[in-house]
Amino acid sequence: MGKSGDKLIDRALQIALRAHAGQLRKAGDIPYVEHPVMVALKLAKYGFGSEVIAAALVHDVLEDTDFPESDLRMQLGDEVLAIVLAVTEDKTLPWEERMRGYIEQVRLGSVEAKAVSLADKIHNTESLIRAHHDIGADVWKLFSRGKARRVRFNEEMLAMLTDTWQHPILAEYAALIEQLRALAE
Repeated sequence: MGKSGDKLIDRALQIALRAHAGQLRKAGDIPYVEHPVMVALKLAKYGFGSEVIAAALVHDVLEDTDFPESDLRMQLGDEVLAIVLAVTEDKTLPWEERMRGYIEQVRLGSVEAKAVSLADKIHNTESLIRAHHDIGADVWKLFSRGKARRVRFNEEMLAMLTDTWQHPILAEYAALIEQLRALAE
């Protein structure tokens, strides 16, 4: 990766730690920053470069915090910012419209944006499956949409990604969606 790549990843981690300080995951007592770290680790495991790993660490910063876009560009550069913007949802829209827009945004995005989006969806699905194991069907109450809509969104994401990109990580997502379908409601 090299020293410049390591420095970029370190800057991204520091931003994620500050921006997500005090935030928790939907399932309760897990610090939110665990999520972007797990997304970044997944991408590192598949051999993605420092810009992708840095983008993974800050992929929710613009969407879920008040961290300024201009600061993200200044500290991490245009390439990382472009990836983050491609995977940032417009939370002003109703859920269904937001999800359709997100899928289209990622479809038009770079391979790097697709990778970050996919690793994000994989970790979210893994977390949901784990939470279902811990608390059962009550997990669906944590989300504004029930199981059917969550499964359908993931299926639509997988279909779009499979149509526009080929990578071994897609098989991991497909297997998780099968597990998601099997969960009790």
